[in-house]
Amino acid sequence: MGNDVLVKEIKGHVGKLILNRPDKKNALSHDLLIEIHIVLEEWSQDENIRTVIITGTGNQSFSSGYDVSSIPSKLTPEMAELAKNHNPLEMALASVREYPYPTIGMLNGYAFGAGLNLALCCDIRIAADDVRVGMPPAKLGLIYHPEGLRQFTEVIGFSRTRELFFTADTYDANQAKEMGLIDYVVPRSKLPIFSYEMAERISRNSPLSLKGTKQILNTLANGLSLSPDDLTAAEKLIAKGFLSDDLKEGQLAFMEKRKPVFTGR
Repeated sequence: MGNDVLVKEIKGHVGKLILNRPDKKNALSHDLLIEIHIVLEEWSQDENIRTVIITGTGNQSFSSGYDVSSIPSKLTPEMAELAKNHNPLEMALASVREYPYPTIGMLNGYAFGAGLNLALCCDIRIAADDVRVGMPPAKLGLIYHPEGLRQFTEVIGFSRTRELFFTADTYDANQAKEMGLIDYVVPRSKLPIFSYEMAERISRNSPLSLKGTKQILNTLANGLSLSPDDLTAAEKLIAKGFLSDDLKEGQLAFMEKRKPVFTGR
């Protein structure tokens, strides 16, 4: 698929974005996240792209999550300016969630952390029957960003979100479907055709109806948004986590493939 971190395809009224970092298990780097934002902003101005499918390269991973080691590389001036003033992860997630037409997350492999969050921002999620998903921040000593938590509660409710984040467990495709993280589980061999057929059915419907319905649904969901004071308090908690000994221990344990020993400091 070449060296592009994001591969773009358009077929009829269906656009497809392929996360293309197979050597990094399709981890979400700064430049990949900014590219997702830029492409979806461009496509949102094109009334012909009425459904978007997002998937990963290969059969192993949809996305292993946020690439904490990534440093912006080979950024265009436009991408560099965006990264300077915005959080690339939150910017990309918002672009997926707020795309004016329906989006489909085609989970071709496991989805963890921010990779699962990216899939969750899609309107519909379809997964191969052998995928696994999970949210590991608690095992790494991290506090997840409030907008991401809001997005999970919007889709699976508070109770399931608490379980997902507190346990940091890994779930198979059927368990994820039962929780509401995935809408459809299909045999791997049927994943592409099932996803495309749904995308094409959607794109044949009234563009006015699709856009209007999605806009109203997003407006209703935004009723759960945090106040500026709440966001400030959350940012302080997240910053405290980034400076903690627990985060260092979580990262070290992950690299050493052992269970972390947290102290709460």
